[in-house]
Amino acid sequence: MDQPVKAELDLSQFLPYRLNHLAERISEALSAIYEQQFDIGIAEWRVLAWLSFQDVLTAKQICEHAHMDKARVSRAVRRLEERGILYRTTSEEDQRVQFLRLTDQGEALVGDLVPAARSWEAQLVETLTAREYRDLFMIMGKLERQLKRMDADDTDTMDQAG
Repeated sequence: MDQPVKAELDLSQFLPYRLNHLAERISEALSAIYEQQFDIGIAEWRVLAWLSFQDVLTAKQICEHAHMDKARVSRAVRRLEERGILYRTTSEEDQRVQFLRLTDQGEALVGDLVPAARSWEAQLVETLTAREYRDLFMIMGKLERQLKRMDADDTDTMDQAG
């Protein structure tokens, strides 16, 4: 009697798993540095990084840019505000909107954090040639664009079905 073919998936050869696993390992290793040296977690790091890059953002914008949920961003913002690292100002047009900015203390912290993060990144990628490093970013960009196309196709399919 023929038995049905068993579906198998070797995760070591499955790109989504490998990318996620690598991203988690990188994030955990880097977070150990900023937790030990600067007493901040991953969520706080991401908020700080986006505010250092954009100067002024809302919590909603940080959620969108950092791909983090609202509750996680809210907790990170609250902790950073309690430490005097960022401050909020309310929009004059819409009282529900609060703009987030780094304080001078926050700017100083980012001034220490960024070089430490860049140094760690340099150590991580020193095994890559310049071409491999460039190609890695090119490939990630291609995959991100393809994922957007696939998401758009899924949305179109759902719209047609509904």
